[in-house]
Order: sequence, then C-alpha cells, then structure tokens
Amino acid sequence: MIDPTVRIEKLREFGADSRTGIILLDVVLGYGANEDMAGQLAPVIKEIIDKSVKENRKLYIIGTVCGTKGDPQNYEKSQKILEEAGMIVKESNAAAVRMALNLMGTDTEENDKKFEEYKGKLCPLPEVSEAVKDLLLTKPRVVNIGVAGFAEPVRQYGGKCVQFEWKPVAGGNQKLIKILQQLKQLDNIEQENAVVVEAMKNSAPYLIDVVPAYTVIPEINGKVLLHAGPPIQYDEMTGPMQGSCIGAALFEKWAENEEAARKMLEKGEVTFIPCHHVKAVGPMGGITSANMPVLVVENRLTGNRAYCTLNEGIGKVLRFGAYSEEVVNRLQWMKDVLGPVLGQAARQVEGGINLNVIIAKAITMGDEFHQRNIAASLLFLKEVTPLIITLNIDENMKKDVIQFLANTDQFFLNIMMATGKAIVDSARKNTKGTIVTTMTRNGKDFGIRISGLGDEWFTAPVNTPKGLFFTGFTQEDANPDIGDSAITETVGVGGMTMIAAPGVTRFVGAGGFKDALKISDEMAEICTIHNPNFAIPTWDFKGAPLGIDIRKVVETGITPIINTGIAHKNAGVGQVGAGTVRAPLACFEKALIAYAKHIGLDTE
Repeated sequence: MIDPTVRIEKLREFGADSRTGIILLDVVLGYGANEDMAGQLAPVIKEIIDKSVKENRKLYIIGTVCGTKGDPQNYEKSQKILEEAGMIVKESNAAAVRMALNLMGTDTEENDKKFEEYKGKLCPLPEVSEAVKDLLLTKPRVVNIGVAGFAEPVRQYGGKCVQFEWKPVAGGNQKLIKILQQLKQLDNIEQENAVVVEAMKNSAPYLIDVVPAYTVIPEINGKVLLHAGPPIQYDEMTGPMQGSCIGAALFEKWAENEEAARKMLEKGEVTFIPCHHVKAVGPMGGITSANMPVLVVENRLTGNRAYCTLNEGIGKVLRFGAYSEEVVNRLQWMKDVLGPVLGQAARQVEGGINLNVIIAKAITMGDEFHQRNIAASLLFLKEVTPLIITLNIDENMKKDVIQFLANTDQFFLNIMMATGKAIVDSARKNTKGTIVTTMTRNGKDFGIRISGLGDEWFTAPVNTPKGLFFTGFTQEDANPDIGDSAITETVGVGGMTMIAAPGVTRFVGAGGFKDALKISDEMAEICTIHNPNFAIPTWDFKGAPLGIDIRKVVETGITPIINTGIAHKNAGVGQVGAGTVRAPLACFEKALIAYAKHIGLDTE
C-alpha cells in the first residue's frame, strides 16, 4: 500500500520463475497510500510480461484497484496505467481470484448473501468524556507512528503532528523474524563480526605497481574476459556489457570489426570469469582482458593483493559499453604508455604509495570515492608527478601522462576499487559471522557474499539507477545497474558516506545536505562500527560506517544505497548520467536464511 520496494522485488523474482503462471495483486488508493503506486508498479509489470512473451511462456498478472473516484491518486488513471502495462484489472479482489482459478481450470460460484436486520438488544450510548470532546472539538495533536503519509493531512488541516519512524521487523515476515530471534541468542556472532570488521579497519593498502593483467592473473590467458558482478554468460548480458566485450575483442585483435567480434562472442568462443573470482574488480561492465594494464594494490595487513583496470575518463569509454575507434585507440595508449609509466613511478617508492593516507585526506576534502574522486585524484597526481618527472623516458610521454591524470577527475575511483577489494579479501579470510564482504552487479543480478559463507553468491534481480541525465537522455535510456564499483560501499564509502560529499548529492539526484545526512545516518544503522581512520568533518568527525551486517539489513529493511554512473541500455553509446540505486533486499534475506541453516538453526 505504501512502499513499492518489496513488491517490485517480488514481482521480478516470481516473474522470472518459469513455474509462475499467475500473479495476483491489488493497488490501494487513499490518504496514506503511495502517491502513485500504479505508476511505480507499471514498468515492472510490463517488464516481466514482455520477458515472459520473449521466453514463449504465459504469465498473467491480475489485480484490482481498491479505492474511489474521490481518492487523490485518481481511480480511473491508476486503472488505465495498470491496464496499459498489461495487468488484467478486475472490479474486486473476489473477481480477480475467480479469474485466476478459472485460468487454472477451476470454475467457482459465489452465492448471493442476503441482508439480515439486527434485532438484538439496543444499549444507550455512554456519556461523552471531556477528553473525547477535546479531541473532537480542537485541532488534533498527533504522534504518527510509521507511515509519514498519514501525517500530512493532519498538518494540512491545521493540526500538529510528530512523526515517529517505525517499520515492522523484517517487514513482518514471520520466518525471518524467527531466524533473527534465534540469532540474537548467540553471543558468538558479535565476536565473529568484530574480527571481520577489525580486519577491514586495520587494512594497510599500498599501490605497488601497474602491470598487464595477464602477468598477475593467470586465469586470463587466451580468449578469456573478466566481467563485473556474479557469474553471467554473454547472451544474458545487457547492452553496455556486451558492448564492452566487443571493445575488448577489438582491442585484443581477436576480431577485425564489430560484426566479427559479435559472431565470435555469440558462438561462445570467449570464456567469461567474474572479476571477483580472481582477486580483481572492474568498473561498470568490468570487462578486463589480458593486455589491459591493472593497478596492483597490496594489503600489508595480510599480504593479499587486488587488481583493477585504469580509469579511462568519462563519456564514451569501454566500461560504459562504447567500442568506437576512439575508445580502442585510448585503450592502446593506456597499454603502451599510461600503464608502463605509472608502473615505473610506483616502483620507485619503497613499499609502494600509502593509499590510506590519500583516502583520509580526501574524505576531509569532500570526496566519497564513488561519484566524487577529484580530491583523491589530485592528491594522487601530487604524489606521482615528481616520480614521473624523474623517469628516464620520452618527455612527451611524461607530459601526456601527467596531463591525462590532471584531466581525469575520476582516476582515483579505480584505485579505490582495488583498495576495497584488497580490504574485503583480507576480511574474507575470516570465515565466520554475518558481515557483507562483496556487493556487485552485472546488469541482470545484484550479488552479495558474506564472511560466514565464503564464496557462495546470493543474488536477486538488479534495480535500475535513478538520477540526473546528460542532455538528450532520460530514465528510459538507463541500463539496469552494473559494475563492481559497489566494492566502495562494501568498505564504507561511496553512498554510505554521502554526507562526506554534499557537493555531489544534487548530481546523483539525492537532494541536498539534509538528504545526504539522512542517508548516511540511515546507512550507519545497518553497519557495525564507524571507521576512525576516515573521519568526516561534516558528520561531526564521525568515521565512515563500516561492516554491513545482513542481520541489521533484514531486520530494518534498510538496504545499502549505491552512488553509480548510468550506462545507456544499448551497446556503443556509453555513459548517459549518474544517480543512486538500492541493493535489493532479497539478496540479504537469502543470505540470512542460508547462514542460519549453515549454523544449524531452525529456518522453517
């Protein structure tokens, strides 16, 4: 009735299940109900019906609009929106159920009910108390618990209202409530989580080198591509990720043109591996090939290393699905010049470049390390420029590299991603507890992993980002969310620390300072600690929230918010905007159930 999030997730979940033939739902109108529930559900309804048609299976969505012509949402409009999306709208819930049963081969009849007049004893009304008179004859004074929509009519007519935010535990799901209650009885989980989070907090990431991917990732030899997100094959990929695959094939000279590259990919001649499976991460499409230069970040706490490709800039770039000659030429220059020069520079520093220092400085300068990296990128430039100048290489190469770094405000994002991967892989060595150690998306699924269940993936249909778009593009052009860059939120920055970068909130469609503060306060509710290493001046110097706990996510219904770029849904176009997206709740619910089973709890 109020918040469409869970219904949208469930519509996609059951709509994707080939066993599903009929979905029943209703849309409730009125004060306190969602301002446009029909408009929120319609795109998802159309999406899953269109998908079922493509898969040559029958799927019926049947429902009702519960309300009147006097409701603020407009009864006729709501009904029309749903019907145009493909839903069969019936006049009542009973009629909807009868139709569903009929489609399943069962005919039902309902006998008419006759009116029975009350003939019992009549009792006199009690005297009205002064308190009731006061309530009825004065402007109302209300404490509103839960749904904020109920508070507005009170204020509209001159009453006073105090809003108290409340949601039922686990959305009222009895199975999940039972699991959460059992987990609360176990003292060891807090201790186990503390170990994982301490490993994250105490991590010491250093940039030690930049090298061709094949030299540090042995799995990438031959016609192999790494991709973002949980496992996926080429035919399941969305447009921009397929476009990135085409660009990589052209860059590696596996094909002479787009047509040949497509044929090769469609025939299954290329092997795909998730970046996360080989100690790597990749932005947006995440496509990484053997000869692409990768950053090498070492976590001195445990000695593990992580890898990420270099940032190409913005606009028409490979990570957003572009593969024009310009894109491929830039990749070639990065392979021949940018990568080797940065590698030489990094190797000049004994032990590597301390990234914690750069991050700690940059967060005080307005970076959140996902959408805004300008401070960190400039601090990195400050570190490497003296090193580059001293190199015994062509002066034009030096100039070109320094100029590229100066022009690329987002360059540090990829360094932050490799840093995040090095941090979580260190934490993942502790194989107990309920801390999220991976968040990523591939355009089809959002996937998470948790400390207590190692490499097991928990996935749910990914959401589409909402935000601001470049001139000429709209929400209709947006691709479902992709990329490993949610590793930043996994380690407590990005959308988790929106308050650190109030300057970016408008750009990602999040409002202003108050909205940024609200988001970070909300994110802190689902995390274990504040990281004192990354203190945020605009948050009274509280540290970045760290250690997403699946128990807290499921209990509160608060899901991590991610700052992200928006790719065009078609291959070859590139970036069209930037915004925010929520992780789907279903991932965390699945992980909680699996964890409970793993430790022997009753999950039924």
